[in-house]
Amino acid sequence: MLQKQAEKNYLCHPKDKRITMKHFNPQVEQMTSFIVMDVLERANELQKQGIDIIHLEVGEPDFDVPSCVAESAKTAYDQHLTHYTHSLGDPVLRQEIAAFYRREYGVIVDPDCIVVTSGSSPSILLALMLLCDTDSEVILSNPGYACYRNFVLAAQANPVLVPLSEEKGFQYDIEAIRKCVNSRTAAIFINSPMNPTGMLLNESFMREIASLGVPVISDEIYHGLVYEGRAHSILEYTDQAFVLNGFSKRFAMTGLRLGYLIAPKSCMRALQKLQQNLFICASSVAQQAGIAALRQAEPDVERMKGIYDERRRYMISRLREIGFEIKVEPQGAFYIFADARKFTTDSYRFAFDVLESAHVGITPGVDFGTGGEGYVRFSYANSLENIKEGLDRISRYLARHDSL
Repeated sequence: MLQKQAEKNYLCHPKDKRITMKHFNPQVEQMTSFIVMDVLERANELQKQGIDIIHLEVGEPDFDVPSCVAESAKTAYDQHLTHYTHSLGDPVLRQEIAAFYRREYGVIVDPDCIVVTSGSSPSILLALMLLCDTDSEVILSNPGYACYRNFVLAAQANPVLVPLSEEKGFQYDIEAIRKCVNSRTAAIFINSPMNPTGMLLNESFMREIASLGVPVISDEIYHGLVYEGRAHSILEYTDQAFVLNGFSKRFAMTGLRLGYLIAPKSCMRALQKLQQNLFICASSVAQQAGIAALRQAEPDVERMKGIYDERRRYMISRLREIGFEIKVEPQGAFYIFADARKFTTDSYRFAFDVLESAHVGITPGVDFGTGGEGYVRFSYANSLENIKEGLDRISRYLARHDSL
């Protein structure tokens, strides 16, 4: 696709011979699309044609932002707080993030060890650009969040995939990780609750991973959305880790694009230089909204969490009734990673056929790596009414295929 687009651009500008394929970064050629976005974009095309689509694919809260967040954003505009902030982020917001980590995990974070970013994705890029060079390796889970691998490639490094299995509860195997660690290992990515499985990493694993002497990048974006057990921050076990977090999931603030990176003190000047050059700073208005979220929105989080849990329990039961196998029930986030091998060996084709035929968006497991093939991810970030309708449609779709 990239080659065809480049050829098209060249034909449109026949006199400009400066742009040729040799200028394309070869790492980009290795990247995959974010398939869930391909599903979503096709679903939106169908909706424009007047087709009613039930969205169970996208990982975005269906709730509006808490009222205190909306009011704070409006006030920021009214008070003309629309200029650049400190490159590391508004000092008040960084103080609130530090206070939050002390309340939530009992750890002390220096506000000067926080860089506020436009969502958590820039935080991933900042951490990897700091840690990696062209010979570096970064250890990732398979299955795991689809974009991690592509971020590693963007940082000119090499992803090393460690398989997870449902039989072992989709938990990382510390010994498998040890075998992958070598002199080129720049970092180990962990994510708890995990996307796509919704599983929590246990405390003993967190303690062991912190002791390996390799930088750990801990994605804690789904903290606050935990229904069974407790999410632990890597900072409970080491202060030499990199923590990714943000406001999109916990506070339903996806469109405000507000995240942050907590890093060791020794790394902060380098991260600040990267931030200044690549992003300057996060949105001033979103940062004011983030302050309000941390100070006032916890009751809203608890309300949303209760609703998510009701949906989670319903969806698990209904999917099993339909015929999907779920050996390990998700403990957090808002996803169910269901075994669909009874119905398909090609999750990509299956997901798009469900979309075209049943008009329900779901995410193919292969989006999360080769270890996800044969599975599909369902998001319960949608109303219970829509979830029921969507699963009814899938049930009818599967019954039709069984009868063929």
